Parts: sequence; C-alpha cells; structure tokens
Amino acid sequence: MKIDHMENKIDEMGDAHVATSANNPLRKDAFDLSNEDKIALINKDVKSILQTLGMDLTDDSIKGTPQRVAKMFVNEIFGGLDPKRKPKASTFENKYKYGEMLVEKNITIYSTCEHHLLPIVGRAHVAYISNGSVIGLSKMNRIVDYFAKRPQVQERMTMQIVQELQKALGTQDVACIIDAKHLCVNSRGIRDIESSTVTSEFGGAFKETSVKREFLDYIKLDTSF
Repeated sequence: MKIDHMENKIDEMGDAHVATSANNPLRKDAFDLSNEDKIALINKDVKSILQTLGMDLTDDSIKGTPQRVAKMFVNEIFGGLDPKRKPKASTFENKYKYGEMLVEKNITIYSTCEHHLLPIVGRAHVAYISNGSVIGLSKMNRIVDYFAKRPQVQERMTMQIVQELQKALGTQDVACIIDAKHLCVNSRGIRDIESSTVTSEFGGAFKETSVKREFLDYIKLDTSF
C-alpha cells in the first residue's frame, strides 16, 4: 500500500532533508503523496496524539478533531509548501514611468513556527523600486501569504519574500521588514506577551542608508482611515 510504503520511507530517512538557508527543509519525496493521502496519515497521527493525552475520542466535541486538523494542515496553514499553489507573479510594463519607491505596508501574516508548531502573527512591509516592471499590489500580499503558509523561521520567510519579488520584477531593489509575535515565546516558555520579533532583508538600492531611511519613514506613516 502506498501510504504504508511512505511511512516506512519516512522512518528510514529520519531527519535527512534537502535544504539551504533560504529554503524550507523539504525531502525530495515531499510531494509523492496526494493531499488526500497526507490528510489520511495526519488524521491517524493526530488521533494517536489525542488518545495518548487521554482524550475521549468518542465524545461529540472532539471526535472530528483529527480530520479537521489534518485538513487544516494540508489545505490551509501549511498549504504554502505546495509549489502548485505558488501565486503567479504577473508583472506589467511601467508605462507611466513611476520611478519612486512603492511600499505595500501592514500586510497581515499568519504563519507557524517550525520549532513548536505555534502561530506567528504579525505584519510585513514590502517595497521595491521599478526598473521597468511593476507588479499588481494584491500579488505582493499573495506572495507574502504563500511563504507564510508553511512551518517557518521568520528570518527565512523574510528572505524568501524578497528573493521571489526580485525574481519576478527583475531587480535587486526590493526590501521587506516583518514585525511579528511568536506564540512559542508569548504563550509558553518565558510567556512574554509583549515582545515581538523584527527581521529585515534589504536588496540593491535599499542597502543605501538614505533609501533604507525613506522606506522606514513610509512605514511610520499613519494610514488608518
């Protein structure tokens, strides 16, 4: 049976994976299973965890939880692992010759810390300077969301967003700042509910002090309506 074979293969491989510092640690066979097969396996695993914790899975309130969690993992909060869900980064010629910085700020981020599988919630601020191409505003949000929807490290996510936009726009002049709360810090361990984590990635012209400062000043603007 395909699922049994995959389980054995995962056990044999252990922690082995193919990854670089800017890529999520995925195995080469990460997409050999269908989403339906993954949901079936995760359903079984979640059920085992809840039973180990002593939960009564015959209770109406919880008996559907394993299936709900499995579908949520595959189709929602970790959906960004699937390259088929990568948003098409359509770009257009900058016919109006806009040559200043474009900033998309306060993009909501819902991600998951890969160390404890707890939420990362915050905002991303993304900017670029066109060298002849522009990208639809909603595509910037979708790119952020795509890289957020996977087990993540905030530093990696920040780099991935910049690298994807650099590739789409054909320019190094892209920057991203993320300010987020990690529930692995806020709700467990030290349980510091006030602290947040800020990461940044500056490419091309954004490495220049004056350009970086302009970007930071845009972020500070009060855009509440």
